[in-house]
Amino acid sequence: MPLLPDPVRRFAAWCVVLLLVAGVGWVAIRLCGELRTAVVPVLLALLGTALLGPLYRWMVRAKLNASLAAALTCVAVVAVVGGAVYIVVAALVDTGDQIIASLRDAANAVARHFGAAGTGLDDLAANSRKLLEKFGGTAVSNVISGVSIVGETIAIAVLALLLVFFFLRDSHRALTALRTLAPGDTADLMEAMARRAFEAIEGFMRGTTLIALIDAVCITIGLLILRVPGAVGLGALVFVSAYIPYLGAFLSGAVSVLVALADRGFVIALWALGVVLAVQVLEGHVLQPAIQSRTVQMHPAVVMLTITAGASVAGILGMLLAVPLTAAFFGVVGELRTRYEERS
Repeated sequence: MPLLPDPVRRFAAWCVVLLLVAGVGWVAIRLCGELRTAVVPVLLALLGTALLGPLYRWMVRAKLNASLAAALTCVAVVAVVGGAVYIVVAALVDTGDQIIASLRDAANAVARHFGAAGTGLDDLAANSRKLLEKFGGTAVSNVISGVSIVGETIAIAVLALLLVFFFLRDSHRALTALRTLAPGDTADLMEAMARRAFEAIEGFMRGTTLIALIDAVCITIGLLILRVPGAVGLGALVFVSAYIPYLGAFLSGAVSVLVALADRGFVIALWALGVVLAVQVLEGHVLQPAIQSRTVQMHPAVVMLTITAGASVAGILGMLLAVPLTAAFFGVVGELRTRYEERS
């Protein structure tokens, strides 16, 4: 006769399984952290492949050579990303001094209306240039470390771009290799899991890109109507930051409002804030349910927790990778559940 009843033994078995999964996950995260220079380009290349796959397949259907199609796709992404970064940086550099001056004027207004309560804001705005210079001096003193980080970032970007080329061109070979390495008779299951995971990533990237494009166009039109300088660059910033759910929209919206405050004054800044909020309401209540629900079915609470966990593990890069990787995990779990239900 067993010492423990069945429910207790089942509970203990599940606890052991959860501990094993947690232990394996912790070891995997530690290894990825140690090998981040190799792991990060692979993950970024998977996202890029999922995003650029339709363009590559269109070129192949147009009778282009596979290598040429992959190369043209990589050239296109370099041109688009490089152009977007240049436009954003140019817009922010041109209006940087105006933003600081507007913040100082706003702090002075607060100080006049609220007395001592606004003095701290006034001091912060007045000393913002000194704070920037202080942080700049710290960065200069650590120039060797900064050069190392820049070099590592460039190496990761170049390696990721090369991997995108090979992933696009040789995607059919990956499935063949996976089936060859699969143990026993699990080749079909491994292929199905891989396809579901990649479809989830592809759906996330496709849906996010469409939503980002709509957000960027709407905000750009609104800023152009308000005659905010650098409206096209700010729209590009909205598009790029949209790949970090929730937080990216907040940051890009804050920058847009600050630029409007710097050049056009408080009233136009309020109108710009209204435009940003209206677009975010459109995204949250119309675009997200209509688009993302068809590609990746993830509750907003799960998305926010995933972003928080990704940020704690790998910072900004973790926030970027957390949601698509979680979507891939849910895709694999969905495939396993479907097969289990079919057998039962």
